[in-house]
Amino acid sequence: MTVSASLPSSLPPSVEPEAMPSPGPWRGVLMAVVGGLALLPALLAVAQLGRIHPDEVYQLLEPAWFRAHGYGVMAWEWRVGLRNWAAPGVASWLLRLADALGLTHPLAYRAVLAVPQVLLQGWMLWATYRFAERRVGPGPALLAVLGVGLYGPVLVFAGRTLGESLSAAFLVVAMEALDRQEAPVRAGLLGGCTLGLAVVVRYGSAVMVLVALAWLVGARRWKVLLFTCLAGLGVALALGALDWVTWGKPFHSLLAYVDFNVLSGQAARQFGASPPSFYALPLLTALPPWFWGALPLGWLSWRRRPAVSLPGLCAAVYFTALCATAHKEERFLYPGLVLLVLAAAPQVAGFVGRLGAERGRKLGSLLLVATTLLAGVLYPREDLKGDQFRAIVAATRGDDVRGLLIVNEGLWGSGGFFYIGKNIPWMTCDRPRDANFQAAMRDGRINRAVTFEGRALEELQAAGFRVVTQVGRETVLARK
Repeated sequence: MTVSASLPSSLPPSVEPEAMPSPGPWRGVLMAVVGGLALLPALLAVAQLGRIHPDEVYQLLEPAWFRAHGYGVMAWEWRVGLRNWAAPGVASWLLRLADALGLTHPLAYRAVLAVPQVLLQGWMLWATYRFAERRVGPGPALLAVLGVGLYGPVLVFAGRTLGESLSAAFLVVAMEALDRQEAPVRAGLLGGCTLGLAVVVRYGSAVMVLVALAWLVGARRWKVLLFTCLAGLGVALALGALDWVTWGKPFHSLLAYVDFNVLSGQAARQFGASPPSFYALPLLTALPPWFWGALPLGWLSWRRRPAVSLPGLCAAVYFTALCATAHKEERFLYPGLVLLVLAAAPQVAGFVGRLGAERGRKLGSLLLVATTLLAGVLYPREDLKGDQFRAIVAATRGDDVRGLLIVNEGLWGSGGFFYIGKNIPWMTCDRPRDANFQAAMRDGRINRAVTFEGRALEELQAAGFRVVTQVGRETVLARK
């Protein structure tokens, strides 16, 4: 559901003031739930390590490390200016702060970087509550927050340093702001600012900004539209200035991104093209089972009061744009999935809250929470390689570490200097006959190795390495 410009309130008639919980204790419960759910993805990300996609390391963590320490592996995008320095720049200052505080262990400074994400996730969940409360009241709105905050893909993505993760949170805040019927100036300023930030951290989210502006036009909410555009313009000017300072030309990274991904077709040539059906299975498996129950509920709501759901519309157009784009990756779905769940959760939570028997409400709530977790098992399907990253961290602790070899991994699959945490030589290889493996065996500086499922273990031991420990599927070795 949905906002209609002609209707001052979107709360259903069944939500009566006397049935609502008292403000004091209820607010405490709400803050505890939002705080706990906001912390959970970051805790999982820091405890697991690994990455959903190499961009998690090489488009944010490693550029930030380079800015903070003066060395690092810079991906090709940073050589041609295809990215802006906003998120890596903020992260680099946090790394400097961690270094000043003596936090030199990779887990420690990775936890420092997680703090802003926890705050952003909390903001997103608070926006989710406000969005749902307008429709179904406080009790079911809290259940909707659980449906979004415990949504499996949110638990996996929200603590990760991917553009998709950051952008999705800003988009949810923007959806709630533009959904407000009161204080149009404040709603527009907040909505425009967060829409702009959603694009700054991920240019691919721009399509949802255009849809949101079109929705405001269709709803004839001219004052909100005006201040949304003004705030968005302010963010855009700041981005242009940042690119001017860092790349020597206003909007250099945005223009380079559009050319590479949209105009030239180079993204498809370099990374491959897939048919629209590529997204069918990931989309179906990533949605929680209760989402499908929201469809008939939404239809009934539409029949009572026709109105277009802003997050639902943004998600639908976004998925259409993804299908029309030649280069496809499963992670691209995440922002749209979060908006679909945001649109559906109040419908299902409201239905559960209206069940007559208390036992039915408890069972319905339990089923919603249990099934919302299930989606994280099926999406994303990538191996996070958390054990490899934890093994790299373990292998490179100590003052006697001079160099590292990572077996059965390429450069872009590894954790970079960020997870090594020191300026030492390191190499990657797939098998013993590779040139990097042979060079590492001859190089006396390489005195640590990490290998996957015992690959090249005999060759490593023949070169003087001994097994130190096992981390999941990874074996850590050392030599003098």
